[in-house]
Amino acid sequence: MATAWFGMLGPMDVRVAGRPLALHGPRQERTLAALLLDADRVVTVDQLVDVVWEEPPASARRQIQDLVTRLRRTLADAGAAPGLITTQRAGYLLRPGERGLDARAFESLTAAARQTARADPAGAVAGYREALSLWRGPFLAGVRGRAFEGAARIWQERRLAAVEECLALELSLGRHHEVTAEALALVVQHPYRESLVELLMRALHGAGRLADALDAYRALRRRLADELGLDPGAGLRRLHDTLLRSQTVPAAPASGHVAAMLPPGVYGFAGRAAELARLDALLAAAGEQPAAVVVAAVTGTAGVGKTALAVHWAHRVRDRFPDGQLYVNLRGFDQSGRPMTPVEAMRVFGDALGAPANRVPATPEAWTGLYRSLLAGRRMLIVLDNARDAEQVRPLLPGAPGCLVLVTSRDQLPGLVAAEGAHPLRLDPLSVPEARELLARRLGGERVAAEPDATAEIIDRCARLPLALAVIAARAATHPGFPLAAIAGELPAVHAVRTDQDGDLNANLNANLNANLDAFDADGPGTQVRLVFSWSHQGLSGGAGRLFRLLGLHPGPDLSLPAAAGLAGLPVARARPLLGELCRAHLLSQHVPGRYSFHDLLRVHAVELVQELTPEAERRAATRRLLDHYLHSARTAATLLNPHRDPPPATPYEEPPPDAGTAFEESAGGALDWFTAECAVLVAAVARAAALGFDTHAWQLAWTLADFLDRRGMRHEHLAVQTAALAAARRGGDRLGQACVHGNLGWANTAIDRFEDARTHFRLALDLYDELGDPTGQARVHGNLSTMYSRQGRHQDGLDHAAQALTLYRAAGHLTGQARALNAAGWFHAQLGDQEQALDHCRQALDLHRRLGDVLGQANACDSLGYACHRLARHEEAASWYGRAVELFREAGDRYHEADTLIRLGDTLHASALPDAAADTWRQALTLLEDLAHPSAAQVRTRLTG
Repeated sequence: MATAWFGMLGPMDVRVAGRPLALHGPRQERTLAALLLDADRVVTVDQLVDVVWEEPPASARRQIQDLVTRLRRTLADAGAAPGLITTQRAGYLLRPGERGLDARAFESLTAAARQTARADPAGAVAGYREALSLWRGPFLAGVRGRAFEGAARIWQERRLAAVEECLALELSLGRHHEVTAEALALVVQHPYRESLVELLMRALHGAGRLADALDAYRALRRRLADELGLDPGAGLRRLHDTLLRSQTVPAAPASGHVAAMLPPGVYGFAGRAAELARLDALLAAAGEQPAAVVVAAVTGTAGVGKTALAVHWAHRVRDRFPDGQLYVNLRGFDQSGRPMTPVEAMRVFGDALGAPANRVPATPEAWTGLYRSLLAGRRMLIVLDNARDAEQVRPLLPGAPGCLVLVTSRDQLPGLVAAEGAHPLRLDPLSVPEARELLARRLGGERVAAEPDATAEIIDRCARLPLALAVIAARAATHPGFPLAAIAGELPAVHAVRTDQDGDLNANLNANLNANLDAFDADGPGTQVRLVFSWSHQGLSGGAGRLFRLLGLHPGPDLSLPAAAGLAGLPVARARPLLGELCRAHLLSQHVPGRYSFHDLLRVHAVELVQELTPEAERRAATRRLLDHYLHSARTAATLLNPHRDPPPATPYEEPPPDAGTAFEESAGGALDWFTAECAVLVAAVARAAALGFDTHAWQLAWTLADFLDRRGMRHEHLAVQTAALAAARRGGDRLGQACVHGNLGWANTAIDRFEDARTHFRLALDLYDELGDPTGQARVHGNLSTMYSRQGRHQDGLDHAAQALTLYRAAGHLTGQARALNAAGWFHAQLGDQEQALDHCRQALDLHRRLGDVLGQANACDSLGYACHRLARHEEAASWYGRAVELFREAGDRYHEADTLIRLGDTLHASALPDAAADTWRQALTLLEDLAHPSAAQVRTRLTG
């Protein structure tokens, strides 16, 4: 009889002889889950009834007997031993055996690790890691019921306890950087768990990041106070006090940030020994040219394994780059036709390097300057994956030596080789021995060696391309009982790959797959690739195949589980296993937790399939569901990000999409994280919605993005999004949409000092709001005009528009608008020398902001009051207002404006003949600005040295 294995540490998983076993519906699943929770103990019929039904029918006991009988039959038919489930007087008993239950294995491994922790900490860490690797997701994910929710909480606590014990041991072994990366992610998932924050603080301190360790404590203290009304525990407070007194801190990079952006290495990587040796030699020789930036260009056709090689080698040598590793997918050949711009890539790197999220450069040239300044003096590895051409890469090259840049591209990048001295490394398909090694690593050497002819046939029909081989291997791995000959026989025969006299693929092979797989030569690997993909698609379940095709409608570059569920019109619980099936089939990858992406070739294939096999009406309905999901989530996130923003416009859907609340944690932090993860998708979704005639979705998505793009300084993206939105609103004849978008375009142009364009859009918005009879909209535009004039130094014009905004807001009873307009008017009065009027307006603004609970509004009003008092030489009063503003900015997490106000507070203290206090205050500002890598730090250094 075959061995049965049961998995509870994730979605329910049952395997007999290694083959997955499908259960018959949720009731049978809940029955088995209840028996497994009490494995080796009798579970009564009444207990099973309570688990299976919330309101049991009269026939519940008989149905339980039927469910257990059918479960036994299902297991027996698959070859399992007949005595797995036995009938007892009171109920049923399941005996999975010592190795038949993953939860039991987890407990055994963690118990052994605890016993050996003191004598062999490294061995104990290995034991913990083996235990934690058994987890495939949340405990019994997808199995519904109160009994399982309680069990899930208990097992989640056991898992977290094991994680914490493991991380504590790793800290004792000096692995501070590794623990930091993991602890940061865990604190995001469990923001109130003090034991995790303690581990994070210890790891950061051990890595030489004392300031970040203290910030982690302050962030927890704010969360506990604001949301629970609590203080951190005594143990954490003692650690905080100890770190404050710490005098021995290891050296760290100036910014305090160590980027570790490499994606996981490819499982089963094989071959490429010669190419790896060439890269090793390049790194070794880099010291011979200390004044040069070393660039390696890995090129080759799609699917040949460029990314796998680059990431594999990068992980091998990452210890040689103590200041970190940067990685970005430049999407040079993305099916959407929109590669990542250099500025977008620099913004990704800037976030990793600690650049400020606001006050960012306005031009691409300025971005390059900031990026190269952040890299100066660091030794970093920079991986630029999937580049389109040399022009996309050049701005991303460091300006000073010390870094190594590894570029991958389908283009041969001759300009980069000629002008920047890049070292070319051309990749061809794997050799036959390398391809055989790849299959052996994924399927096992014995299985491959047992069928050499079938292995050779698979290699031939996959054109020796690693991507195609990986897809075949994924199918074979999920069917361990299938002979390889049977799998090879399912693949249609195709012509062999043609090569030229040098052994390269035929020269007319087109590496740029902009439209479809026909871009490959008809007799070349494109034919094989399409056949391999089609064969793998045909092997999917019906639900997974449908989802794969529908993913061809997604604008990219990646998507989340809730988005996939919205696209398919499924609950999240049903979409999750379908995504898992696609990942197991190697048709999709989870490149970071919770986010899924295609290889470019697979995206092209999905587009081909959905156009060919899915009716237009169904395609359009799926696109609408997807846009509904993004719009609902983005509206919610935008409101959380700025709760005092005017309410969003009416939606184009009547009911929120299913599972709409699962996209992110509903808090300001959760909203910011969601926008950060989804930004590229939302920008692409605006363009897709406009192109397909979903005009209301297009301009409303642009409306939701406005605050985030502005805060992040993504000015050119903001302009592009709003321009597309304006065309959609005009096409749909939507005057409210046009008014909103003109206002956003005015603000976006103001941010890049295009004042004439900004004024034109603001005037058009004013006219439309006037036609619509919307005084609040008019007031909002007047407020934006006042900001525009302030940036130009035209303070009287700014005051005029602030006054008009105030009049309109008062007439509409709009308190938030009144508060902002009052503060703006006060600021302009201060600039024009009328400090008493400034104080009067700003005090009114502060009172309103306090009533509304607007912390940032209060901070800005206090800062304005401090400025007016300083101009009146009332320095003690000015210092008091500035001090209050600093506290409020700190509470709101606005580190730049906290620093900006500290500078002015220092100026006031200096004017009060308190030079030591002023210097201390400026040093606080300098610390913040240096941590943000902000150019204003130079002004503070001048104050301190002057």
